[in-house]
Amino acid sequence: MFSFASLARISKQSYSSSSRCCLFGALPAICVAAVAAMDNDDNYINEESSSFIRRFLPTTTITLSESATPSPQAQSKDGSDDDGLLFGGQCLKRQMHVPNVPYPLWDYNWDGKMTSDTSLEAFRNGQANSSNRNNNKKKNVRKKRTKKSRHILLVRHGQYDERREEDIYRTLTPLGRRQAIQTGIRLTKIAKGSMNFETCKFNGQCSVKAIHVSNMVRAKETAQLIAQQFQDQDQKVFVQKPDPLLNEALPAPMVPIRPDIIGGTEEIDENHDRIEEAFRKYFHRDDDEDEDVTIPPTSSDKDDDDDDDEDEDKNEFEVIVCHGNIIRYFFCRALQLPPEAWLRLCTFNCSITYLVIRPNGMVSARMMGDVGHLDYDDTSFSGLHGFRW
Repeated sequence: MFSFASLARISKQSYSSSSRCCLFGALPAICVAAVAAMDNDDNYINEESSSFIRRFLPTTTITLSESATPSPQAQSKDGSDDDGLLFGGQCLKRQMHVPNVPYPLWDYNWDGKMTSDTSLEAFRNGQANSSNRNNNKKKNVRKKRTKKSRHILLVRHGQYDERREEDIYRTLTPLGRRQAIQTGIRLTKIAKGSMNFETCKFNGQCSVKAIHVSNMVRAKETAQLIAQQFQDQDQKVFVQKPDPLLNEALPAPMVPIRPDIIGGTEEIDENHDRIEEAFRKYFHRDDDEDEDVTIPPTSSDKDDDDDDDEDEDKNEFEVIVCHGNIIRYFFCRALQLPPEAWLRLCTFNCSITYLVIRPNGMVSARMMGDVGHLDYDDTSFSGLHGFRW
């Protein structure tokens, strides 16, 4: 495993200016680091990854030459000087999340919960999520898959009063309350529609497991209004104990940088680990154990599809009411995109970001910052209204 704290500098022959590095974003930084790691440890990365990186950066050279004079604010997380010309001192050393495999490859064990039937080898052999039925049928015993597809609905809080800095005074505005109510109605329709949808095998029994919420007033008020809409539809869904891990903050360095928040590196250092912990807490494949079930003897000519009905995927919904920066970071991390891209995304008040995590660990995004359930006049981004800003 390599660390960006010891990453070699990019030579002037490869990147003549910081703007050129900014143009490519975080991907070259990852690849350069991976190449350096491969030079030092041939066992670190597999042949497929190695081949990809060297094709992607055929002319990149790594040099240990001294870097440019660092800016006063340019320090890495470990306190050492960083190159002030790169992303305002935020990268390369400031890159806090290091993927297990280089971009754009997919880490099949991203949550540490991969099993033999969801491994890359199983996918290649067409055996993912299947058991050895031939052997099990002889014993009339087999594994019944009970794992669920996890539907995670991230909701940004409604518009709130920003005139005071203290959180206790940052309550929802009348518009923010309307937004929360409309969002709750939309979420009840999504969940209820999935329960009643019978034409697609993916949609089996569906339940809304919980509503999670940050510990900030505007999020807690939004969550309670959403929960009320579920209760009005006779769906018992409860708001869980507020979780400070979900509180708002700058989650990671920004590429490209925002001139107005270059000084945010201290806040990032203070909060990144906490927000990463929140991601790992809420984002993972279902880890329920499959059950051994006894099945009656079947005729040899019975279609295997009949047994497939026993393995029909179930779906479970969880709502997380939190904040724009947190949602954007979660979105990038869940899709294994560079987290440094989080500020390129936009999340309006009470927008819905919808991600699905399958039992095999595959992740897909169904919505990002969706506000289609809100009237145009009720659409806002903090104090900004509509889209013309």
